[in-house]
Amino acid sequence: MNIVIIGNGITGITAARHIRKRSNYRITVISSESEYFFSRTALMYVYMGHEKFENIQPYENGFWEKNKIELIRDYVTFIDTENKRVDLAGGIVVNFDKLILATGSRSNKFGWKGQDLNGVQGLYSLQDLELLEENSKNISRCVIVGGGLIGIELAEMLRSRNKKVTMLVREDSYWNNILPAEESEMINRHIREHHIDLRLSTELSEVIPDENKNVKAVITKEGEEISCELVGLTVGVSPNIDLVKNTDIEHNKGILVNEYLETNIEDIYAAGDCAEFRTAFPYRKNIEQVWYTGRMQAEAVAQTICGKRTAYDPGIWFNSAKFLDIEYQTYGLVNMNIDGEKNLYWEDPENRKAIRVVYTDDGVIGFNLMGVRYRQDVCLKWIKEKRSIEDVLQDLGQANFDPEFFKQHENDLIEIYNSKNSSHRVRLKRKRGLFKFAN
Repeated sequence: MNIVIIGNGITGITAARHIRKRSNYRITVISSESEYFFSRTALMYVYMGHEKFENIQPYENGFWEKNKIELIRDYVTFIDTENKRVDLAGGIVVNFDKLILATGSRSNKFGWKGQDLNGVQGLYSLQDLELLEENSKNISRCVIVGGGLIGIELAEMLRSRNKKVTMLVREDSYWNNILPAEESEMINRHIREHHIDLRLSTELSEVIPDENKNVKAVITKEGEEISCELVGLTVGVSPNIDLVKNTDIEHNKGILVNEYLETNIEDIYAAGDCAEFRTAFPYRKNIEQVWYTGRMQAEAVAQTICGKRTAYDPGIWFNSAKFLDIEYQTYGLVNMNIDGEKNLYWEDPENRKAIRVVYTDDGVIGFNLMGVRYRQDVCLKWIKEKRSIEDVLQDLGQANFDPEFFKQHENDLIEIYNSKNSSHRVRLKRKRGLFKFAN
C-alpha cells in the first residue's frame, strides 16, 4: 500500500512516523516548503540568533531513509481523486492508495490597499522567515498589524535587532478574545515595557508605497499616518486549501472532515491546520490551528490507515506560549463564560505573575497561569476528576514546577479564597509536588 502525505509539518510528519511504527507501507511525504521537517515554533529563535536552522530539525537527515520514508520537495499542482494520483510541478506523478492532506495554514490578508507591496509580509513559513531576513535589512521602523501570538513573536524578533515597532490591535486590549481581562491588561503593560508602541482599538486602512513600490507608511482607519519600511500582517491564519478547490473534495474554510478525519472522498484524509470538522466538539472550534492538536489528529489518522479506525479525541483543552518574558499556560475552560462559573484570581503585577482557577459548584474546570509553571498532567487530572475547589487549593502546590528557589504563590491564592469563604477555610498541604505536610 502506498501512503502519500502532502505537507511535512508536525501533522504530516507525525502521521508518517506513526504509520511507519505500525506498518511496512510505502510512505511518501511531499512538501515545497523545506527538505526536512523543522520545528515551526522555533523559527523566531533562528532569526534572533539563539539557534541555527539545523538545530531546530528534530531528526537527523538520515532518519528518513533509515525509516523508509521518501521525501519529495516539490509543489503539488493537482490531485486526481478518481485515479488516485498527485501531479507535481516538476512533472512527476505520484500514485496513492491513501492520501493525507496536511497542508497547514497561510497568513491572512483582508484586501487592504497596498497589502502586496514590497516589505509587506506574514510570518508562518520558512519562506516567510527568509523574506523577513531580507526585508528587515537596513530599516529602522516596522508596523505589525494584529495582536495574536504571531504578532507578539514578530515584535520580539524585530526588537531583538533594535527595530522600532508599532503594533496595531483592533481590540481594546491584547488578545482579549482568549485572555481574561486582567491577564490581557498585564500583557498590554509588558509589551509597552519592551518599548513596543502598542496601539489598541486601532485598525489598518492602507499601506502607502514610495516611488519604487516599497513600503513607506501605513494609514490607520483614524487617518493617522505612521512611517515604516516593513509591515507585518499577523491577523491570524487560514487553512491552506488551494489544492482542493478544483477537486471534488468538499471544503468550507477548511477541508471538511468527520471525527475520523475522513473527507467525503474515500481513502482521502485531512488533519491539522487545514482540516475543518463538520461538527465541532463541545467548547471547541471547527478548525483548531494548534501544534498539539495537529499532532493528535495525525496519530488518529495513522491508526485508522493501519487498520484500527480511530476517532479523534481532542481531550481537555490546553495550550502554552510566551509573551516576551512571560510564560503562559492554560488548561480547560478559561474565559468561556460557563454558566455558574467562578474565578479565583491572584496577581503580582510588579513581577508579572498571575494564577487563575476557574470552577463551578461541580468542580474545577480551568487554570490560567502567567509567569508560573504548573504541571499539565496534574491540572488535566483535576479537571477530568471534577475536583472541588477546596481539594484543588489544598493540593495546589502539587501542580507547581517552578525552579527550586522560586517563591511560591499558592498561599497567596488561598488567602484570597479564605477571605471570601470564611466557612470553608483551606490550608495548603502540598508544596511543589515534592513534600506532603501534615494537617
